[in-house]
Amino acid sequence: MAFESLSDKLQNVFKKLRDKGTLTEQDLKEAMRQVRMALLEADVNYKVVKDFCKRVTDKAIGSQVLTSLTPGQQVIKIVDEEMTDLMGSDNDSSLIYGSTVPTVFMMVG
Repeated sequence: MAFESLSDKLQNVFKKLRDKGTLTEQDLKEAMRQVRMALLEADVNYKVVKDFCKRVTDKAIGSQVLTSLTPGQQVIKIVDEEMTDLMGSDNDSSLIYGSTVPTVFMMVG
């Protein structure tokens, strides 16, 4: 339930960004405020949320928009990259997989 709620809230934020042709710094601040609130409501640690939002904002403000992307899509791309980095990528070797399939992981929050 918490993941569905988080997913819905993030999708709403990204929809608003996609609909804009150009993004102002105020648009970015508002989007990051909504992302911050969604993550906090999903019980993500405050320090993790704060660091995540800072990294996304720093990258979004300092990045050149790729020619194939709109500014909104660029922010979404940055959020996706940071979320992947935060949660761990396919190449993350810190998880130990069992020798038999399926490997079970317990997530505690």
